[in-house]
Amino acid sequence: MPPQKRTRDFRWLLIVCAGLLPLVLGILCTAIEARHTVSQQQISTANALLAQAEKMSDNAWDMITQLRQYHYQPCEKIENQLQRVGTLNAYFRSVGLLRGEDISCSSAFGLTNGTLTQMMLQPPPITGKAWWSVSIKGTFGVPDRPAVVFVRQLPDTTGFWAVIDGQYLMDFMQAIGESRGYQMSLQFSNGAVIASGPSEVTPQLYFKSEAYRAESNRYPISVTVSIPGSELLKAWRQALFIFLPMAAIFSILLMVLTSNWLRRRISWADEIRRAIRGRQFSVHYQPVYSTALQRTSGAEALLRWQLPNGEMIRPDIFISHAESEGMIVPLTQHLLDLMAEDIQSWEVEPGFHIGLNVAAEHLQHADFVQDIQRFARRIKDKQMVVTLELTERSLIDDGELVARKLRHLQSHGMKVAIDDFGTGHCSLSYLLTFPLDYLKIDRGFINAIEGLDVETPVLDAIINLCHKLELDVLGEGVETSLQFAYLQQRGVVFIQGYYYARPMDNDRLRAWLNEQGSQPLLVEEHHESELHHS
Repeated sequence: MPPQKRTRDFRWLLIVCAGLLPLVLGILCTAIEARHTVSQQQISTANALLAQAEKMSDNAWDMITQLRQYHYQPCEKIENQLQRVGTLNAYFRSVGLLRGEDISCSSAFGLTNGTLTQMMLQPPPITGKAWWSVSIKGTFGVPDRPAVVFVRQLPDTTGFWAVIDGQYLMDFMQAIGESRGYQMSLQFSNGAVIASGPSEVTPQLYFKSEAYRAESNRYPISVTVSIPGSELLKAWRQALFIFLPMAAIFSILLMVLTSNWLRRRISWADEIRRAIRGRQFSVHYQPVYSTALQRTSGAEALLRWQLPNGEMIRPDIFISHAESEGMIVPLTQHLLDLMAEDIQSWEVEPGFHIGLNVAAEHLQHADFVQDIQRFARRIKDKQMVVTLELTERSLIDDGELVARKLRHLQSHGMKVAIDDFGTGHCSLSYLLTFPLDYLKIDRGFINAIEGLDVETPVLDAIINLCHKLELDVLGEGVETSLQFAYLQQRGVVFIQGYYYARPMDNDRLRAWLNEQGSQPLLVEEHHESELHHS
């Protein structure tokens, strides 16, 4: 697959993934939110059911307390009162008195004798407590409907009992859970289960039913609320319906932002590659003047990019993109090839300096030394001095490794300089870490020169520092005779800027070197002509 097609495919894949991200996150978040919402509904329903069961238990124990007024009275005297009490109070199926396990009186059957086991249709639970309650499947009078039995036994084996009809609990469960399809159940003392709702919950593939269990802190009552998967799915659909328009907006926005980012990032890398293949890059050279030799002593190589339509791309733009997108190494290698081709046609004296900027990424690249040595071999017959100018746009991580590389190249006759000294965040650390031959003072400090009788403390401090470190100094951006004279007075040997020569392409440089390269710079004449021209 061609690289361009792979790039386009990757670009579209990334844009699609960016568009899907809010939707996928929305689906996950709404699913979590739906489960949380339904879970809270479960808890609320369980608490409501538990509160109702506790309320009915309170009524039952209050009833048993009320029955103590009939203690030790014969049934024929209290039969009517028991019937009235059992009828007028809600929830109760029947109430009565006990003598041992025998029912001595009942609001439902009066004098008819029977046992507690016969009435409950099961043996009483063995709890070891005088107060106990239990849920049962039915009673002797109503065997097919659940109930809850409450018993209070006294030390003399007598006691009282009350039966609450389970239908009240089933009706309450149906009222709070039928609309949502909840399956609810409760138990008293692990007795029979009193349940309401669908007996079977249809299984869902992704939304399984969940059960929530709660217990009373006051009575031995436990409740369970189960929700069907369809209820969870319904809650998720409602949450998704609210979120979906917002997710669609975020999705479109993220796709647009990703597309713009990719257009800037991927297209710059692709454009640089295409420009290298199409030879759209060229090298301009700016001569450097030596006040000691009084002639041109070298030149700095500056990469230029001209599009097929004639438009020029500014170096600060394409170099910053090349550095940020991993293209600075191939771009510098291309620069070395272009320089080697140009230099073959030069006629310069031995020792002529040719300088070029090297980025931190290239310095730390495994091919750096090999790239520079290959370039040096290609121009070996010109006997030129290669000057490597370290830029401060990016930090050098492994300083010691880079220092070893630079010392190795210095041992082969190359020079090392810091470009735009004083403008970066690592100038002083470069002085301590790397073997240097030159410092190039940034034009910002040169522009501060206003008169020969006015000092610039920072510039003077930099020049003095260079002298103490025995480093040669080059002043960049020199544009006036005043700046030239100021630097010359302070022992700055090398001058570079529009005052001496502008950057020029290879053909113009060769003609300029033949005409003016060996001529001394006449400061007064140049200054007067400059004033006359202005």
